[in-house]
Amino acid sequence: MNTMTLWHITGWEFAALAFAALLVGFSKTAVSGANTVSLAVFAAVLPARASTGVLLPILIAGDLLAVATYRRHAHWPTLWRLFPAVAAGVVVGTVFLLWADDAVVRTSIGAILLLMAAVTVWRRRTADHDEEPDSVTTRSGRIKARSYGVLGGFTTMVANAGGPVMSMYLLSAGFRKLGFLGTSAFFFLIVNVSKLPFSAGLGLIDGRSLLLDLALVAFVVPGALFGKWAVHRINQRLFEQLVIAATVVGGLQLLLR
Repeated sequence: MNTMTLWHITGWEFAALAFAALLVGFSKTAVSGANTVSLAVFAAVLPARASTGVLLPILIAGDLLAVATYRRHAHWPTLWRLFPAVAAGVVVGTVFLLWADDAVVRTSIGAILLLMAAVTVWRRRTADHDEEPDSVTTRSGRIKARSYGVLGGFTTMVANAGGPVMSMYLLSAGFRKLGFLGTSAFFFLIVNVSKLPFSAGLGLIDGRSLLLDLALVAFVVPGALFGKWAVHRINQRLFEQLVIAATVVGGLQLLLR
């Protein structure tokens, strides 16, 4: 059956979704947070709530490619600190979705992203030196991990927008480029897979959404390969600036839509 007929998608709209899927692959292996543009494209072409269910398997495909590429660089102490708080955030996000409309969701997440970007920029300008990832073992590090974890779980559940929140956390914790990508790859693979039953229970994933995913997932691969090529040609400072810029753009487009 024709996927575009099922969703009443025109050829140009399918091309926009294909580009968004390609950008997901690129963001997973190069500039995390850039897929906020993909979120906006999916929400513009498809019904807003349904778009989150279609996008989730696309994100998981990108996560698998990122794990295959950067698995040796993951920092597991950070991941173990984050997961309990993220689980709480996912539960809160699920409850939030039961009553919040699209406008409330967009405004809430846009404000959170801009706040996180501002805090990260301020912290990096005022700090005497970068924190090491092992700072998650300190009391302040644990508090920060839990705070970002809850926000990350909440935003990833309600709009697949947890990437920018976690990007801000990993930058503020002093992660270098490859450690950043390896840690975020495992983080989002585990979190996004855990969201599947919640999304299915809310009716966001069904046969129609999976059929469209099947048509789009092939576009994730070239995006991931291009990201893998590009990341080695981006220095650390530019990498951090691109991540923060992607977060700001994502927050603004959610607030202004």
